[in-house]
Amino acid sequence: MIKIVQLLGFGLGGVIIAYICNLLLLSFSKSLGIRNKNDIVVRWSNESKPSLGGVSFFIVFLFSSIAYSILFFDENIFHNIQFVGLMLGGSIAFTMGLADDAYNTRPIMKLIIQILCGLILVFTKTTIDLTHHFYVDAILTVFWVIILMNSLNMLDNMDGITGTVVLFILLTCVITNWILLDFNANIWSIILIAMIGGVIGFLKLNIHPSKLFMGDAGSQFIAFFVAFFSIQSLWNVNQFTITQIPSWVGFVLCLVVLTPAAVDTLTVVINRLKKGQSPMVGGKDHTTHHLVYAGKNDLQVWYIFLGISLLSLILGLTIVLMVKANYLALIPLFILFFVITFLLLYKNTIKYKPKQ
Repeated sequence: MIKIVQLLGFGLGGVIIAYICNLLLLSFSKSLGIRNKNDIVVRWSNESKPSLGGVSFFIVFLFSSIAYSILFFDENIFHNIQFVGLMLGGSIAFTMGLADDAYNTRPIMKLIIQILCGLILVFTKTTIDLTHHFYVDAILTVFWVIILMNSLNMLDNMDGITGTVVLFILLTCVITNWILLDFNANIWSIILIAMIGGVIGFLKLNIHPSKLFMGDAGSQFIAFFVAFFSIQSLWNVNQFTITQIPSWVGFVLCLVVLTPAAVDTLTVVINRLKKGQSPMVGGKDHTTHHLVYAGKNDLQVWYIFLGISLLSLILGLTIVLMVKANYLALIPLFILFFVITFLLLYKNTIKYKPKQ
């Protein structure tokens, strides 16, 4: 009972801190962090709104870490090398995103920082365990961080989309930990629950019609946060089991849970390469935009991605339960969820184009 109260307290605290923080940002940001002043060609919204919503994520992370240190004073979290990696990498990702919101930093600079964030995870012992060869897995880990930090940033193209997708990914991570490690109020569960609360508090002001945007400060930090916990809870799910299971199970689990972001990124990359464009440039050619071209409004698009994210969570947790029962035969079939979702949304981008 005490553990439940502690987790609920951190979750509620995350909601309150994020909501109040975002309200304060709205009050004080008359020009700071404003996006879309002269950028309506690339960006979806034709209104100028503060892009500082993601600042609350970093504040929630700091407050939850401090609160945990106070409540569990006998455990020095800075002796945990993985937590140090999360703190250091998250701080760098947040700072880089904040600089990009203010100055529009060069893409090569962002890439260098993202590589640095990936290397920090490698050197603080948070690596994907797929091939069991350190250098191969280290390179894969760095690529994973880069992919997620760009993918979730690209997905942040319409009200509430990225926040909702991230919410369900983090829910899957924390429930996976509870299923495989029993219900436990450890540092990872506490921080995950607090951040889930922070995302909910942010979404209160970000779902259409939004009052503020996440901004790069938010998308870069939360993407690094997701990269860390997806490696720990999803990619390396085989480390939590008594019986030895194949490492490919973690890949399937990640693919299913991150389907909404992966499908959008893959679709955009394919369509832009077909046009001879760089996949890294902005544009109104995401799966979300083409759903609007098909006749949906912004809120309906959010409901569609909410449904996909919910299905991702349900199927992801089904895989986790199958792992716990050591029943692996049907797990490869779950890839069909990703394939079907991709084909439906990709077909939509081919069929429906923006009206002139």
